[in-house]
Amino acid sequence: MTAETSQTLDRGLRVLKLLADTDHGLTVTELSLRLGVNRTVVYRLLATLEQHALIRRDLGGRARVGLGVLRLGRQVHPLVREAAMPALRSLAEDIGATAHLTLVDGADALAVAVVEPTWTDYHVAYRAGFRHSLDRGAAGKAILAARQHPMADPGYTLTHGELEAGACGAAAPLLGVTGVEGSVGVVMLAEAVPERVGPRVVDAAREVAEALR
Repeated sequence: MTAETSQTLDRGLRVLKLLADTDHGLTVTELSLRLGVNRTVVYRLLATLEQHALIRRDLGGRARVGLGVLRLGRQVHPLVREAAMPALRSLAEDIGATAHLTLVDGADALAVAVVEPTWTDYHVAYRAGFRHSLDRGAAGKAILAARQHPMADPGYTLTHGELEAGACGAAAPLLGVTGVEGSVGVVMLAEAVPERVGPRVVDAAREVAEALR
């Protein structure tokens, strides 16, 4: 800690990060041990965060991330979109297909950024705001593959005709980006995805992930 930083704010942010990394919440004692501070400090931190709906406590006293974090999270989409645009533009122009960044929104995959190629005679119309279930389409399935293999790079996912007849897709998950779960992909009108597209999509996903770190 330097003289210019706030120790209390730092501890509060660490509490949020610890809670975000667990599905079952943490007790005051567990937080106290992980933060290296006494229980009284933890109680004060939790009370403050709870006032802002950033944490909640269940009947058993375990603290969990609160709904206020979701409201803050909605503001993340424009920032993520801006960071991803250069890689998406390059991908769309290189492949000649519509490129997209898709993020998890509840149980759905939500397209938050879309770039169409400028030089093709035709391409798939795919709009930001389009959503579909995670178990359909390359974008969602790439995200699920990353969940199933959290310690490995799952590569890319290919699909055909799952979201639109005659269209196929390729997508690769964003890896190593804390707090962001998503994928980068392309969708095109073709019988099959050309061989070079999968590796190119993986490269684009890595570029976006690096921009977000």
